[in-house]
Amino acid sequence: MSAREWDGHSYDRISSTMEALGRDVLARLELRGDELVLDAGCGSGRITEALLERLPRGRVIAVDQSPSMIEAARERIGERAELRVVDLLELELEEPADAILSTATFHWIGDHPRLFERLRGALRPGGSLTAQCGGRGNIDGLRAQAALVCAREPYAEHFEGWQTPWNYAGPEETRERLLAAGFSSAECWLTPAPREPQEPREFLETIVLGPHVQRLPQQLREPFMDEVLEQLGRPVVVDYIRLNIDAVA
Repeated sequence: MSAREWDGHSYDRISSTMEALGRDVLARLELRGDELVLDAGCGSGRITEALLERLPRGRVIAVDQSPSMIEAARERIGERAELRVVDLLELELEEPADAILSTATFHWIGDHPRLFERLRGALRPGGSLTAQCGGRGNIDGLRAQAALVCAREPYAEHFEGWQTPWNYAGPEETRERLLAAGFSSAECWLTPAPREPQEPREFLETIVLGPHVQRLPQQLREPFMDEVLEQLGRPVVVDYIRLNIDAVA
């Protein structure tokens, strides 16, 4: 799923911005309270915890490819949800879910056709997929400023030939892929969602520019972030554009 390593505890500490976005997605999910729901890409479990509050008679299976994220989620949630380390491209459930929720995950996955096939296979007929991830144009401005720093010495050699790990799809091709995967209906749309993180340095280093930082040797990481923050100026605005998905199996 991910082309990088995550620190689940660091992510949990500074992910209030991502939690706010995720709660908006959760609000779109219609629930009676007794369903089986899959949280696909649960991270450190902040949204999983909010999901559990809406399922007093239901169950949650929460999965993430990162063992560190699952460890952080287990510390937050305990035994209230079934937590698993799972690559979504290899997802298999013992019984079909009534709904799937996913926030800030799909853009880390290169193969969306296979992803949607696995998600469709995990849903009962008539089950719902409610999701949001980075979409076409996401953080283009911020990445352009970071690229200027990447091109400087002594960083340039570490980014030579680098293929960025994100898959920021548009709504049209996403809808087509969902229908091709067997969903009976799908609605997809883009929403601008710029944010000013409270702890911009750690937020960028841990989440937005984590793949950049992990390309560098340890001694260059702090100077790189110094230069990126100087390049961005103040306030630091993350120019999020979110791809929203509401689909029915």
